[in-house]
Amino acid sequence: MKFSNPIHQTIICIASFFKGNEFIRECRRQGASVVLLTREKLANADWAHESLNELITISGKLNEQSYAAAAVRVMRQRQVKRIVALEEYDVVTAAQLRELASIPGLSTTTARRFQDKLAMRIRGRETGIRQPDFVPLVNHETVAEFMRRTSPPWMLKPRLGASAMGIRRLRTPEEVWRSLSELDSRESFEETAAFHLLERYIPGDVYHVDSLLNDGRIVFASAERYSTAPFEVSQFGGISMSHTLRHGSREEEQLLRLNELLLQSFGIDRGVTHAEFLRAGDTDEDLYFLEVAARVGGAYTAETIEAASGVNLWREWAKIESSTPERPYRGPEVRTDYAGIALSLSRQEFPDTIQYRDPEIVYRINKPWHVGLIVRSPSYERVIELLEEYRRRFTEDFAAVAPPEEKPGQYL
Repeated sequence: MKFSNPIHQTIICIASFFKGNEFIRECRRQGASVVLLTREKLANADWAHESLNELITISGKLNEQSYAAAAVRVMRQRQVKRIVALEEYDVVTAAQLRELASIPGLSTTTARRFQDKLAMRIRGRETGIRQPDFVPLVNHETVAEFMRRTSPPWMLKPRLGASAMGIRRLRTPEEVWRSLSELDSRESFEETAAFHLLERYIPGDVYHVDSLLNDGRIVFASAERYSTAPFEVSQFGGISMSHTLRHGSREEEQLLRLNELLLQSFGIDRGVTHAEFLRAGDTDEDLYFLEVAARVGGAYTAETIEAASGVNLWREWAKIESSTPERPYRGPEVRTDYAGIALSLSRQEFPDTIQYRDPEIVYRINKPWHVGLIVRSPSYERVIELLEEYRRRFTEDFAAVAPPEEKPGQYL
């Protein structure tokens, strides 16, 4: 029987969706062996095979047992140092596998705070973090009492899910009861009302803060603002835009301070996070926590942050996971430019942006039926000016609208 070098340790990556190649490549550059567990239908995806020691695909229904069986087979031949979820839906699964093998990292209890919106809300309430009022959709009397003491509209949210997927805005108690009835008629128990919550709607601007942590300390954080809330774009279409906040502004300081409090109270020690907040006014009391995930933000968030700061979240995260006491992690050098992204669905399968020639363009989105540009400048005002120009031009040249996604596998 052939065994690997006992000094050469392995990182198992779990990805139920196609993402994380830069993480895989950087782990390999850091000297780790990398084994990827993914579902069978992603076997032919464009994975970074040159950096993988092994690619294991899992057929049938994915669950903890199927991933555990695959992970144990790996552990029999390799010394596994870390188990990492590259995707939102695998965060708890990875935690369960760590506990099975006594590998350091997020426990299942802590991991649920970064995946289950109800667990997030309960933890936020326990630690006194300001957030929208909420109620789980389990007991009808409790739901009715919640609607009596809060004003409509309300947000109906799946407890599991990324971005604005599956979220609805409901304006009357009748709409709420109809939605609960429709959810409870679904065939899959995991899609019924008990796996949703109802939340008070608070109008305002939405922000995201993306962080890297090592040994319980935030080593990098970047704060950005969405020009239009993700829910509004997913429901009604339009151009999705996000940009770096003005460095040193009160707005940035408030968000970074709340983000630090959030991550400390939620108990994450190392890795990457993507947190979203809502601002309804100018004071600290007008800042609300919306949600947080232990993953790299989607929709080209990593590329936009790298354009402004020079920090690639995937690569830095890999360095953190690959570090050892003998070779500790050292934080990145950070550039203080500004960046922004304009992104939209496109009427054309392969939209041509050749007429967009501004020298500040540093990245062009290359994805069928999508159009997007990332810009960088030392000037905050120039980034905002370009994004507003692209909002107008994208609307004329490309923009399309598709029905909102209800669940993650809908368009796979």
